[in-house]
Amino acid sequence: MTGDPRVRTVLGDIDPAELGVTNAHDHLFFASKLLPGQELDDPTAATELLLAFKMAGGSALVQWTPYGLCRRTRELAWMSNEIGVHVVAATGLHRAEHYAPVIVDRVIDGLVKEFVADLTEGTQPADLPDEPRTGPRAGLVKVAGAFHTIDSHARLTMTAAAVAHQETGAPIAVHLELGTAALETVELLCDKLDVSPEKVILGHLNRNPDPRIQREIAETGVFLGFDGPSRANHASDWRLFDGLEALVEAGHGGRILLGGDTTTAAARYQPGAPYLLTTLAPRLAKRLGGDVVTAMLVANPGRAFATSWLK
Repeated sequence: MTGDPRVRTVLGDIDPAELGVTNAHDHLFFASKLLPGQELDDPTAATELLLAFKMAGGSALVQWTPYGLCRRTRELAWMSNEIGVHVVAATGLHRAEHYAPVIVDRVIDGLVKEFVADLTEGTQPADLPDEPRTGPRAGLVKVAGAFHTIDSHARLTMTAAAVAHQETGAPIAVHLELGTAALETVELLCDKLDVSPEKVILGHLNRNPDPRIQREIAETGVFLGFDGPSRANHASDWRLFDGLEALVEAGHGGRILLGGDTTTAAARYQPGAPYLLTTLAPRLAKRLGGDVVTAMLVANPGRAFATSWLK
């Protein structure tokens, strides 16, 4: 790759140093058939949430909503400009279960073309595939694994993501179903498809809080996403602090990313994106030290989401 690394936001490419305090995985907009009645599709509520995040000290938010799940990139650009928070949008494809079959059928035979166009030309709504690509460009490819395995759909989407990465330089973010199949994902993307580990971000590692596996994943060199904290029904939540402390003590603090991962209307304010900065970060700072947590929120995202774009 050539050129200085840049983060591709919905308002254009920026120097990684401009990103600032970053929520590395969240959703201002998201709608899945698996979550009926819980759609995040209200621009007013999304604007209020992004403003609250800014008031809490946030300066950047990375939305992992991929193609066909109500990513609303035009609204993201308007909100980013009005509120003054950097926003990164995604292309990619989630697990097939999240979609009406017609949406998947529309792009499944041309995933690389779709991903590359989103990254380099501009985005468009999935329900208006013939419209010009007047939406802002995406800044990462988001795909997903299956529970404890890489099924045929995941293998297809990850392969397409790897090709799109080779053509553009885009980072690849991976939803790990309940935090599983991380090593299998690394084996496929990095060992077989030649994606550099530093261009891979694995999400939801907090949902499978096995310290030995987490350390083994960290040793591969990928970025480690710990997101969706404070879900009261998740027994893994209280293990988050021990897991992060173990990784930092093992020398892997420079690979950790923190995010909110709000995916339902009910969770928009419970705890919502500001919780990451108002509650979680101060608690982590007491445990790990302020400099360590600042790196997780500022320096690490700057490296994870920046690339020397080829297109």
